[in-house]
Amino acid sequence: MIEVTELLGDGIGPELETAVATVSDAIPVDLHFNKFDWTLERRIKEGMVPILEGEESLRKTHLAIKYPTVTKVESPNAILRRRCGFSVIYRPVMSIPGISTNFTEDVNVHIVRVATGGTYDDPGQLIGDQAAVSLRIVERGPCEHAASFAFELAKDHGWAVTSASKHTIQRVTDGFFESVVSGVSKRYPYVQHKRELFDALLGKIVLTPQEFQVVLVLNEYGDFLSDLASGMVGSLGTGASGNFAFHKDHSISLAMFDPAGGTAPDIAGKNKCNPTAILLALSMLLEHIGQKKVSAGLKGAIFGAIADGAKTSDLGGDLSTTDFTAEVVHRIKSG
Repeated sequence: MIEVTELLGDGIGPELETAVATVSDAIPVDLHFNKFDWTLERRIKEGMVPILEGEESLRKTHLAIKYPTVTKVESPNAILRRRCGFSVIYRPVMSIPGISTNFTEDVNVHIVRVATGGTYDDPGQLIGDQAAVSLRIVERGPCEHAASFAFELAKDHGWAVTSASKHTIQRVTDGFFESVVSGVSKRYPYVQHKRELFDALLGKIVLTPQEFQVVLVLNEYGDFLSDLASGMVGSLGTGASGNFAFHKDHSISLAMFDPAGGTAPDIAGKNKCNPTAILLALSMLLEHIGQKKVSAGLKGAIFGAIADGAKTSDLGGDLSTTDFTAEVVHRIKSG
């Protein structure tokens, strides 16, 4: 039995939770979910207690799946990232046959993002009423973790790594990032590594996405690139992410998987939400724990359903959340 910390959320969270439970019952892996209520109602009532309970469980299981939560005052994701030391976000973005898009090229890009620092960790400061400043922070540890993760991912799949920044302009911060990446790359002599200026990368990834496999970037750049790539494949709501913390030897200590989308309060409780992203997050979790065949089977069932027109309304179909989940389960059992 593999214990998984399950962080329950708001809006469509309960419907996604049901989809995960239904699919988990259909796969040949014994997952046991330790549930923790992270709804806004409980967080308002009890403050940090729910967060601390979830954190304690995560530190025991080393593994979590999280549903969308409402941000009020501070994001639960941000609190957990800070407390648990999540320093890397991994976001695979790929074309899914059956999803309408204005982009005709096939996309299979794996974005590895330093999840801390940049200007995101600094609130900035006004200088009178005529200017404002923000401190940009780039730290060696998170950069080394992200680079090690990226090169390991590339090594395992026979891919190349592209690090992208503005090192010619941001010579100190981005230059430091690139020097750390270069140092890590020396441990992977058989993995191709190239550099791109980030603005040039955005143009090239639109023109020739097939030239990029693993893209390694700093915090803000990863945020921008993830949304661009999601737009290229036709949906911001079908992607999933992995969040990772590391031991000093760069091995993974904690892993949390979640969908990229939000709580969607307008359709909450209506059995209309698309569970694709949370099921892909579950697939990522399965791959992380070594269940690669089961993970691939789940992903194939999801993609096959969509390709054959079995889709929820956001993708132009007519299936409910439970109907789509049932279709995925049927394909798992018959595959």
